[in-house]
Amino acid sequence: MFRGFRWQLFALLAAIVLFVIAAVSRLSTPTPSTISTPSPAPGVTESATVQPNEAALPTDSAPVPQVEPPVVSGDGIATYREALIGGVQRLNPVFASLNPVDRDIAALIFEGLTTTNEFGEARPALAERWIVSSDGLEWTFLLRQDVLWQDGIQFNADDVIYTMAILRSPDFPGDPDLGRFWRTVETEKLDQFTVRFRLTQPLATFLDQVSIGILPEHALRGTSAAALASHPFNLTPIGTGAYQLEALRSADGQIRLVDLRVAPVYRQRPEGQAQPFALDRVRFQLYGTFDEALNALQSGEVDALAGRDRNDRQGLFMAANIHNLASWHAVEPVLGTLIYNWVNDDTRYFRERAVRIALETGLDRAAMIERAFGFAAILADSPFPPNSWAYLPGIAYPAYNPTEARRLLELAAERWRRQEAAAREEETPEATEPPESPFLFTFTILTPNDPALFSLANEIASQWSQLNMNVTVEALDLASYQARLEAHDFDVALVEYSMGGATDPDPFAFWHQGEYPDGENYGGADDRAISELLELARRDPSGLNRMGHYQEFQREFANRAIAIPMYFPVYTVVTTQRLQGLQLGYIGTSADRFRNIGAWSLN
Repeated sequence: MFRGFRWQLFALLAAIVLFVIAAVSRLSTPTPSTISTPSPAPGVTESATVQPNEAALPTDSAPVPQVEPPVVSGDGIATYREALIGGVQRLNPVFASLNPVDRDIAALIFEGLTTTNEFGEARPALAERWIVSSDGLEWTFLLRQDVLWQDGIQFNADDVIYTMAILRSPDFPGDPDLGRFWRTVETEKLDQFTVRFRLTQPLATFLDQVSIGILPEHALRGTSAAALASHPFNLTPIGTGAYQLEALRSADGQIRLVDLRVAPVYRQRPEGQAQPFALDRVRFQLYGTFDEALNALQSGEVDALAGRDRNDRQGLFMAANIHNLASWHAVEPVLGTLIYNWVNDDTRYFRERAVRIALETGLDRAAMIERAFGFAAILADSPFPPNSWAYLPGIAYPAYNPTEARRLLELAAERWRRQEAAAREEETPEATEPPESPFLFTFTILTPNDPALFSLANEIASQWSQLNMNVTVEALDLASYQARLEAHDFDVALVEYSMGGATDPDPFAFWHQGEYPDGENYGGADDRAISELLELARRDPSGLNRMGHYQEFQREFANRAIAIPMYFPVYTVVTTQRLQGLQLGYIGTSADRFRNIGAWSLN
């Protein structure tokens, strides 16, 4: 009876078979919205995924990773890959300052109460706002109530209290200076979203201190500071930042790849919705040397590499020119400067402003900085870097004029010799006159035994020697050089004053009278007006008032010729041409290069 319908039956059966095949195929294929874990590179095994408090131990049997094509996430967006030099130790913000690799990665996972903008100014992060008492000793922070940890638990005051208790603990195993500071600060929880800090003295830079990443109390409850150093959390971190850990991948017993992905809870926040966050995933590929990392960049294995020091940056400049790579630059908050020894009896003439002005007039700073560093440094015209909110442009420093410098030095030397002769006659009238030197002044420049710095010091000595001075250069290994600085055993020294990872530009430690002999005022610079301005700026929490104090400080610093600012190093990141949107503002630490990562994209 079905003979007349046999072709229709065959068609029906064929349609049923095709439907079943399509259904099975759909079940086995991830949809575009599925969040997929990046596949391990050839020869690389996955050693950890994001699981709270689960140990992440690298395998020791996998071979070294091979070059792989760009990783593509489930929604078709290519993964941004960056080379880091070194190894992962602890992805924990309270230990991050001990290891540059940890610091860079942790900066994307964790947040502090504050952050900084492109000028280094403090801005709210986990704190909604803050209130400072009239005496500057109490700082009350009102916390955000719309922040979730990456495991979905709400952020609150308990997390802040726990983090500060870790930092304040006597057995805190992190940076000793960090621990010493926090042991002077009391922390009090006022309610679930309000925390108060009490300081021993007013400190306008406190906003920079609370930018340290906050830990999740609920994931570490009961863990002491000493135990935290070896806790599994360090390789399975949970933060509130824009990116969360997706996987650690290891080879030969070492973590080689760190995969991050945009945290879903962060996307829900206003700042997460305000930017596209086109880089759905970030992969850090770890290398043992700069040359290995540079080769990976040149071959297209990674998309970016940041220079760690002057030598790295020279190599990056060359690579960018040869391989058609994009280079991005910012000024580092490290001041290269010539300082005088004001306290050594043999060089007491450096206390005379006229001598210091003459020495400054006798240096062609711009030309020598260009010859010594090329594009790796810029001329300094202030103690503050030019991309800082505190910087005052247009400060007048003496123009290079060797003829005028010689005249000023001769006048200053004559006055100094008369003063010395009068002092000797007053102390010991029968004392014989010391033999007169053919040179106006005689001294030595102390420098680290670094090729660029040694070359710069020799050119400084050469220019000063042409003014009828006997100037020599002494280059020492870094440890011996530092010991001599701390012992104040030098005449003139070429010093790099670093902010040490701080984003606040406060130079108190370098120029205040009270920072000699135990601080970083190695030459004992002794100027009361300068010290008072630094005290006012350090105590006043008002940004506008601080700016005024710092502007006056910069004018007086130049007018009194406290030291000779020479250069600021240039921070450099080199990327492939496919990376778009990177903007380098104020660089307190290398991790600040990620400040606007939400706006980055890949071609």
